Amino acid sequence: MKPRTGDGPMEVTKEGRSLIMRVPLEGGGRLVVELNSAEATNLKECLVGVTE
Repeated sequence: MKPRTGDGPMEVTKEGRSLIMRVPLEGGGRLVVELNSAEATNLKECLVGVTE
């Protein structure tokens, strides 16, 4: 098991049919979000739209 700290990079892993995204937060801890492929594609489109 990994320690539960906010240290480290943002990461996404595939577990079964889901994608698990772990985002470090200020002040410690991580935001953990479970996404399916369609939700990940939608998130990508939203992020590209605001970062261009």
